[in-house]
Amino acid sequence: MKNLIIIAAFVATTLTVLACNNANKSATTTSADSTGTASATKNPAAEGPSATAVKGLLDNYLQLKNALAADNSNQAATAGKALAQGFEKFDQTALNAAQKKSFADIEGDAKEMAEHIGKSAGNLPHQREHFEMLSQDMVDLVKLLGAGQPLYVDHCPMYNHNKGANWLSETEAIKNPYLGAQMPTCGSIKEEIK
Repeated sequence: MKNLIIIAAFVATTLTVLACNNANKSATTTSADSTGTASATKNPAAEGPSATAVKGLLDNYLQLKNALAADNSNQAATAGKALAQGFEKFDQTALNAAQKKSFADIEGDAKEMAEHIGKSAGNLPHQREHFEMLSQDMVDLVKLLGAGQPLYVDHCPMYNHNKGANWLSETEAIKNPYLGAQMPTCGSIKEEIK
């Protein structure tokens, strides 16, 4: 009986790793251009004054992402609180009317997600649920206002019962914030934002 449980656990782990590797290969293929590399999105706002204003938000987001990838719930909570405060203090004076409207839409949701993460120290699964929604807001923000640095939109095909989720990364190396130490390199680059 004990041997059956060990064998079942081994088979389940093996299937999970194989599924991630197969999803990783197919995600890379489907998001690749004819040269086999992920496509890059050029953002005309990437070098403007708004990109400088976004840097503080992005720094806190990346600290949060890295804390989740390291399974460090307390550091994730600290970064979440800092990110929520950053949205409160964000200087919108350099934004035009259309950017201000779009920023307001993003800000409300992103701030709420960051606050939830900040209040959820010790609960990694809950933090990761909110991080998924926060990540989409941050991708939208970077595409709207620029980032002042190259970023990667990474994709984990296995998160949320194989529904998948995206996140922003400052490096090409995959450091999965959704699966952490369980599967740290599961995922692929979906898009590059310059």
